[in-house]
Amino acid sequence: MKLSLSKLFKGLSLLVVLLSFNAVAAKKPNIVLLFSDDAGYADFGFQGSKVMLTPNLDKLAAQGVRFEQGYVSDPTCGPSRAGLITGRYQQRFGFEENNVPGYMSENSAVDEREMGVPLSEKTMGQYLKQQGYATAFYGKWHLGGADKFHPTKRGFDEFYGFRGGARSYFPYSQAPPSDLDWLERGFRYLKEHEGYLTDVLADEANDFIERQVKQDKPFFAFVSFNAVHTPMDADPADLAKFPELTGKRKTVAAMTLALDRASGKIIDKLKELGIEDNTLVVFTNDNGGPTDKNASDNFPLSGSKSNHLEGGIRVPYVIKWPGKVKAGRAYPYPVSTLDLLPTFYAAAGGDTKPLEKLDGVDLLPYLQGEKEGRPHDVLYWKKDTRAAIRMGDWKLIRFPDRPAELYHVPSDEKEVQNLAYKEPELLREMYKKIFEWESTLERPRWLLKRKFENYDIERMDQYRTQPADVPYDSEKVLPRPYLN
Repeated sequence: MKLSLSKLFKGLSLLVVLLSFNAVAAKKPNIVLLFSDDAGYADFGFQGSKVMLTPNLDKLAAQGVRFEQGYVSDPTCGPSRAGLITGRYQQRFGFEENNVPGYMSENSAVDEREMGVPLSEKTMGQYLKQQGYATAFYGKWHLGGADKFHPTKRGFDEFYGFRGGARSYFPYSQAPPSDLDWLERGFRYLKEHEGYLTDVLADEANDFIERQVKQDKPFFAFVSFNAVHTPMDADPADLAKFPELTGKRKTVAAMTLALDRASGKIIDKLKELGIEDNTLVVFTNDNGGPTDKNASDNFPLSGSKSNHLEGGIRVPYVIKWPGKVKAGRAYPYPVSTLDLLPTFYAAAGGDTKPLEKLDGVDLLPYLQGEKEGRPHDVLYWKKDTRAAIRMGDWKLIRFPDRPAELYHVPSDEKEVQNLAYKEPELLREMYKKIFEWESTLERPRWLLKRKFENYDIERMDQYRTQPADVPYDSEKVLPRPYLN
């Protein structure tokens, strides 16, 4: 039977369409991680702020999933980042204390450049390169100052940023306090940037994204903003947008506006290039806001950066992946930034089953309805003698200077009703569970001076919500089993 030319043409056209569809369906998603620094839990419109101007991140949250209980693995910068980039509790490889020069105990046999993620640990960048991704890191590194810890030796093809924990947002006119504060491209120190650094980081990330799209290669861009960490540097034009505010609160509002603008530039670039629907975008933060340093707001949570109250460890957390993750909803169960590595790896087509040593879990089955229940029954935090455990809806905090405290988080997220004396058996069980976990960890590779431990406790007490006279109803807040 002879086919007419028109039918043959239609058949070939259909085949081309099907092949094109299958190619798109099989294409690995691009991944963009937008990561802020020291931002307050409540300092975004999508988190309830009526003061901050964050239209781009608000839109991202509306188009994705907002996690109501998103946690970090530590309430300070360096350890939190070490956990995120490895998908493992950083205490497992001795990165328990912060890695800030001048804060270290004199008998810690490590200088500031050696305080990094051990080379034995595999990073997020390395995992994604294994899946064929082009990888780049922009902004604050803070995971080791020595050359051996450099981002381009830890799985990132490109690096534009600084190795230390903080630097000026404006160009240095003379040498900064440390050469770790200089901007680098790869291993090459640069002439200082022009303009405001938060905006520059977005421009650099967009340049990388454009180049990868031209090469039709999947990419991972880790954009590690130093905003809104000190120093309190703001663009004068941004300050002018908040005439009703004063002091540090005005400055942090302006810095947050710049953070949102830079994030918006990157999000808009994805749309401009036609890759928005095939890009997984995450926005989150490294720890609770240090209210005393940058006037950040962690309301309604008690606590701040550097302590284990909710205000120190719970952060804004959003995931958007069009067509893969249902948009416009809030996810109620606790998740961790430890989960980002396995989630990215799975999204890239990797098999997470062999990743047994990771503490994070792939969130996609939970977000896509394939798995029910909680991604984590138990989460841990630890710094020196202080520690905390979240077991189901219960949270125990262990202190060096007072008895342990126990809170039922859903009914008391401000942590004002200490129920330790009401539930001694549960307290004992959770206390022992912390010790069992601690017994699996490495000793810290370096230690803070003791006086900074005192400072962290004082800061915690300063930003604790005072207990209210609320009646205790065990029938309402003590469901059995405890993993409810």
